[in-house]
Amino acid sequence: MFFSSQFKKKRETKSEKRNCTLLFAQSIGGAQISDRDTLRDQGPPLTHSRPISIQSLERRVCLRDTGRISGSYDINTTQTEVRLEKNKSVAMDKPVCLIDTASDGKLCVQRSALQVLEQIQQPVVVVAVVGLYRTGKSYLMNRLAGKQTGFALGSTIESKTKGIWMWCVPHPTKPGTTLVLLDTEGLGDVDKGDPKHDTKILSLSVLLSSTLVLNSQGTIDNRAIEELQYVTELTEYIKIKSDEDGEDSEFVKFFPSFIWVVRDFTLEQKINGTYVTEDQYLEFALKLKPGSSRTVNEFNLPRQCIRNYFPSRKCFTFPFPTAPEKVSHLESLDPAELSPDFQEVTQRFCNFVFDKSEVKKLKDGYTVTGRVLGQFAKTYVDTLSSGKVPFLENAVMAMALIENQAAVKEGLEVYQSGMEKLKKSFPLELKEVTSEHQRLSRTATQVLMKRSFKDTEGTYLKSLEEGINNLFHGYLCQNEAASKKRCENILSSLSGTMTEKLKKGSYAIPGGHLLFSQDLEDIVKNYKIQANNQVKAEDTLEEFLKQKLVESNAILQADNKLTEKEKKLMEEREKAILLAQEINTKEQKQRQLEEKMETERRSNEERMRQMKEKMDEEMRLQREEAERAMDSKLREQTALMEKGFKEKADRMSQEIEEFRTKNRNTEKETQKLFEKMFANMNKRHADTMNLLQKQHSEQMEAIRSMPKPSSNPFALVLNLLVEGLGVFAAGSRRC
Repeated sequence: MFFSSQFKKKRETKSEKRNCTLLFAQSIGGAQISDRDTLRDQGPPLTHSRPISIQSLERRVCLRDTGRISGSYDINTTQTEVRLEKNKSVAMDKPVCLIDTASDGKLCVQRSALQVLEQIQQPVVVVAVVGLYRTGKSYLMNRLAGKQTGFALGSTIESKTKGIWMWCVPHPTKPGTTLVLLDTEGLGDVDKGDPKHDTKILSLSVLLSSTLVLNSQGTIDNRAIEELQYVTELTEYIKIKSDEDGEDSEFVKFFPSFIWVVRDFTLEQKINGTYVTEDQYLEFALKLKPGSSRTVNEFNLPRQCIRNYFPSRKCFTFPFPTAPEKVSHLESLDPAELSPDFQEVTQRFCNFVFDKSEVKKLKDGYTVTGRVLGQFAKTYVDTLSSGKVPFLENAVMAMALIENQAAVKEGLEVYQSGMEKLKKSFPLELKEVTSEHQRLSRTATQVLMKRSFKDTEGTYLKSLEEGINNLFHGYLCQNEAASKKRCENILSSLSGTMTEKLKKGSYAIPGGHLLFSQDLEDIVKNYKIQANNQVKAEDTLEEFLKQKLVESNAILQADNKLTEKEKKLMEEREKAILLAQEINTKEQKQRQLEEKMETERRSNEERMRQMKEKMDEEMRLQREEAERAMDSKLREQTALMEKGFKEKADRMSQEIEEFRTKNRNTEKETQKLFEKMFANMNKRHADTMNLLQKQHSEQMEAIRSMPKPSSNPFALVLNLLVEGLGVFAAGSRRC
């Protein structure tokens, strides 16, 4: 960013450049540490759309009140009721510890909290509050949850919240979204011992949240901004990627929106004798000084970081909530005991958070669900605890690997579950099976598209496609096996009488071959009616006829009513019967191949359509993210020009142009990746179609190469037999 370049002068050290990255956290704090949870607004009230009363929040959030909670929590003894709503949101009756400190001093993620997040398949709005200990952070988070109690409030100067505590509730104004509230351990507690601990807590708050609430007391003065010097190390705990070059301009894409809450505000909200809004008060406090001296640079540095890394900024100034003697029991007070001004600001604060806080997103606009948030929390904590620096892009790629593999698994489960239900009705016509296959394949692909991200090479789409094809082939085989069994049962039932006659020797008489042929024709006729549309109808009949024609030949040779010439002719006709059936079998397989080819064509069209929609959506999100970042830079440049910082504005112009070029190149690269993905999809489709087409051509050639039988070999055989027997009978009479 523009201000990074000014520290590239020879007299600036690398550490000073790093200090710039997140000096915003120096602003956490206040003039004094007080044991009172209070704030005041003496400026003109701001207006907001869709006001929500604090009293109504408890009804809308729909959480069970568990009574007053005081003191710190014991994760081993505190039981939290978690309800999974019908809309897949999670309703917790009280908070749980998300991140705690182990006995060795290292941060660790609580498994019970991860299990809660794993249940949340909805997008999440994550609001984290940070600030000095004992400044009333927990009270604000309880109000956002729509509850009087929940997060621990203490009545002494001892810090009550340890680590990071989490409370998940259905979002009161955004259906289909879960509100995740993170109450963090107070910064600046001298009892912690580890000076790096606060920096890690702050880093995790920034990494996990979509809205960061900075809670301080008193006023926003220079002392408040410079209060906590250790946070200048925060840049050591957040990196975008392993290559540090150009990182500054990327932070704005990852960092949350920023709300500064000033508690116990007692001053008149005036600048040069004129009343100003809370936001104007914040911007005045972040105003830069002209000049380039060391003193000026030290003054401007933290303000520059806040202005540039947090382009979306908001401020609320809270008055004292009640009489001083009642402040220590704020959570148990009735609304009538609270200052109307305090309640008015609290309501505006809650409304703003509900209406303006965005769903947590990753780079390029990927939406974060509760499940993904939990995985990120574990990744970041494990990395920090190992002494390494979490690189955001590495974490995103690691998460993409986990989520994409899970997306393939989920898609296959959806497909398999549906086909297992269909299997209960096997055997079915091929068209019924392929129709359900297409529907389930479409649904499975939708599951993948919804959950997967950064599958730039189409690896996981290919994996799902191959998995579905393998399963489909398996179900086709199972349907064929069921069909074959059904057809065999039909033939077994129809040929039962014939089998009994064969055992009794009923056909071993003069003219027995004619009787056998008539019975066989009846069996085939009834079979074709009962086995109509069975996928193995012709194939099974062919096997049956091969067996029966062997028996027919034996009967034929023993039938002394027929001359040798007639027997020879009968043998030829029976071969024609078998040939005709072989052709029928091949023609059925040909039709089935055509059905499979059409299924593949439609399935590919559907995959391409869904992939095109996902590509368009990802490109749109990428452009919107770049536009938001660009707008923030342009606004900051305009502000610098208006305040007379021409040199800084000029440097920022160069950075803006570089940023614009980088965004264009990124979009082109993304477009190329998608084009390559489409090309690979088309190639796989073409390979599959070529294989099916080859099989189809082989069937066609096999059919063409076979001699053409008569239209009804059975009828010819029977007619010939009847004629032969008639001649034979006439000859006998003449004798």
